[in-house]
Amino acid sequence: MAQPHHRNTNPAPRLPLAVIGALLPGAERDEVIAELSVEYANRAAAHGSFVARRWLWRQALQSLPALLRWTMWRGSIGYEPRSSAFRPRGPIVKTWLTDIRYAARRLRAHPGYTLLSVLTLALGIGGTAAVFGLARPLILDPLPYTNANEVGAFWMPGWWTEEEFLYLRGKFSGFRDVAAYRPGDITMRDGDAPARLIPGIQASAELFDVLGAQALLGRTIQRGDDMTGAEPVAVVSYGLWQELGGNASIIGKRVTLDGSPRTIVGVMPKRFWFPTPDIRIWHAEPLDPQGRNGSYALVGRVAPGVDVHSLQPQLAQITKTIGGRFQYSPQADLTKNAIVTPLRDDLLGSMKPALLATLVAMGLILLIACTNVAALMLGQVEGRATELAVRAALGATRGRITQQLVVEALLLGSLAGLAGAGLAAAGFRVLAHALPLGAWSDSATFDWTMFGAALGIAVVAVLLVVLIPAASLWRGNLRDALNGARTGGIQGRGGRLERGLVIAEVALSMIIATGAALLVRSVANRYAIDPGIETKGIAVMDFVASADLKSRQKRQAINEVTAALAALPGVRSAAAALRIPLRGNSNSFGITIEGRDDGKRSFTFFRVATLHYFETMGIKLRAGRVFDSSDRPDSTEIPVVINQALADKYFPGENPLGRRMNGGFNIPQRVIGVVNNVSEGELRSEPAPTRYYLGDQVLWFSSDAAFVVRTTRPEDAEAILDRARQTVQRVAPSFALQGTTTMQRVFDKAVGPARQIMSLLALLSALALLLGGIGIYGVISHFAARRRRDWAIRVALGLTASHVVTQIVRQGVTLAVIGIVVGALGAAAVTRLLSSFLFNVSGVDPVAFASASAILLIIGATAAFVPARRAATVDPALVLREQ
Repeated sequence: MAQPHHRNTNPAPRLPLAVIGALLPGAERDEVIAELSVEYANRAAAHGSFVARRWLWRQALQSLPALLRWTMWRGSIGYEPRSSAFRPRGPIVKTWLTDIRYAARRLRAHPGYTLLSVLTLALGIGGTAAVFGLARPLILDPLPYTNANEVGAFWMPGWWTEEEFLYLRGKFSGFRDVAAYRPGDITMRDGDAPARLIPGIQASAELFDVLGAQALLGRTIQRGDDMTGAEPVAVVSYGLWQELGGNASIIGKRVTLDGSPRTIVGVMPKRFWFPTPDIRIWHAEPLDPQGRNGSYALVGRVAPGVDVHSLQPQLAQITKTIGGRFQYSPQADLTKNAIVTPLRDDLLGSMKPALLATLVAMGLILLIACTNVAALMLGQVEGRATELAVRAALGATRGRITQQLVVEALLLGSLAGLAGAGLAAAGFRVLAHALPLGAWSDSATFDWTMFGAALGIAVVAVLLVVLIPAASLWRGNLRDALNGARTGGIQGRGGRLERGLVIAEVALSMIIATGAALLVRSVANRYAIDPGIETKGIAVMDFVASADLKSRQKRQAINEVTAALAALPGVRSAAAALRIPLRGNSNSFGITIEGRDDGKRSFTFFRVATLHYFETMGIKLRAGRVFDSSDRPDSTEIPVVINQALADKYFPGENPLGRRMNGGFNIPQRVIGVVNNVSEGELRSEPAPTRYYLGDQVLWFSSDAAFVVRTTRPEDAEAILDRARQTVQRVAPSFALQGTTTMQRVFDKAVGPARQIMSLLALLSALALLLGGIGIYGVISHFAARRRRDWAIRVALGLTASHVVTQIVRQGVTLAVIGIVVGALGAAAVTRLLSSFLFNVSGVDPVAFASASAILLIIGATAAFVPARRAATVDPALVLREQ
């Protein structure tokens, strides 16, 4: 270094000097920085500050690798004199590096403890991170609409008619605008290829204004697009636009959809969706002021100064307006129970409680994992009592020993965080399909924020873990506490901490197990309902016919397809229907009985089907007959089959066969048969009155319907799907298949989201029970090990091995019982999250609580028996000789 030639009037920048100084020991730091400062001043005087500053930064950056290597080496050589220490009052890098090496050696020397701790934490961390990755975009991220916080969904979605909406248009008290929409999938064909289905919705002109959504290209649906005589227009999603070429020239282009040309007027942004992520096209159709097809849902943006959460006065005015204009049956009365649900809550539906319940369950698993690892670490501390007491006698402080525990926990947490991130990545898709997310399950994507979430959760977890053993070190006299832990047995402080941890584990396990038991009971009650149809051996193919097909052409094509399907090898019968059972409520008509006029307007469900429908679905005939080839189109009356529920309600104590009814299709109807009740809407105990019409005699008024195929062997339903799909595409290429499934899957789905949540919670419950068993096993093992000498003396004095086993097992069972009681109290509160999934089951169902308690008691007794048996079979002479 150059020697100073003059006084330093140009001080060197502090940052590069601080970088170098931080990596130098105190004895050398001042000298090196002084020389660098003098050299900087000389260069600044000779060449200017810019050149001198560049030189100093180059020195700092070039020195970093060597200084870092030196620092690592100094931290690994053990003892250093005080003059070489990095700080005059304590070690920094050296002690941490030493503790990291020491913790790594300890973990390597105890592979069982290490593997169990890492895997236990990783399961909790990975599951919590994966659920967080699913919940964040749905619950936490903002919706892709500017007006999301001002928009609410109206009550009874799918029951509003065009007539009602148009009558109320401009009269919605408390709202700036209200939009109507309903499912509107359309078909698109390219040449001679089979028709392709595009999931979409039909919307009124107000929809995008209500949401506050702007198009990426072009425009959205606007006023006048839903009026009679308007040019048919559509707005496409970003994904569909890319599939169609991704060119801006698509705006104004006419595309053949549903057999008719339609103008593409806009492309939505990449992240836009409504009402679910699978919708790819939004189109406007002319609204009919006399249209009474009740299939619309309404969403509205509240007026300035109005809160979407408190609209009762405004809703009262709306219901008064429609009540004075329309008459409603009890099951379709829009003037009752009027509420507006905030948009996010409506879009999430049952997903929110399912996500929250799963997130809570995963959080409980993480807490159980933390508790388990804390108990394991506490056992390790107690096992090292002699070593730590000797170190304390040699001058080690509580802070120094606690630092080692923190380093060990952080090392475990780092390993568990990495493993948990891998589990989150692997289990993300499994969780997405295990939860009732609907269309969101396919659009959910794994992102790297989950790795950050996993590592963040790991840090929090290990900090929770290390609190317990650290607290045992800081309470009371160190030497007395550590030596007492060695000889004091289960009554010592460490024993009390371990018992408390195990009780917490069992309590948390009880909460999860009770929730799983409640759902198992609820799902069992659902499956116990007789749906009135066969669920095995039936294949289902949902299709959408091109809208340009006339009713006669559609009917002919449906008959041709059903005939082709019935001719397939292994097929017993085939049919088609506008709607099959267990798919939700829809398609209802008013009904009046000839010769009876009570002045009340009443509705029933109706279904349109082909010949052999009842045979294919396994619906049993109770009286009269079902449709056959003798039923021909007749303009004076049409035959109708009714279910037993309709007969009981409208013909009580009478024979309904031959009776005439009106309502629907504007043609008188004569009852020709009565069939068994079928769960046409939801799977529930109370059947709904339903009428069945023959498709050859009425209009196939809807474009979407389903083919059903019954196989000769029930197990062949899955195998027939591919051949059936090919047959439909070959015979009727204008039909776009929405999907293929089986009636067993339809039945499983009708059971509801509780079935999916049950499977997931059952898995988490098994994991919680396993961790609880491990916790009991660990604490009883420590209990037995601490009292080996005591047991040996008692056995030598005549205590039998069975008495030893009984006393030790009693300890485990006692812990389990206390944990069960505490957990039962917590479960009574937490299981409220599951209330929306329960069916004919109380949230405090005694059977569920008793089942969970019995399982936990068995696990607790079994986990305690293993160390008890081991303690009872030890030779007393060997134990006393060791002591």
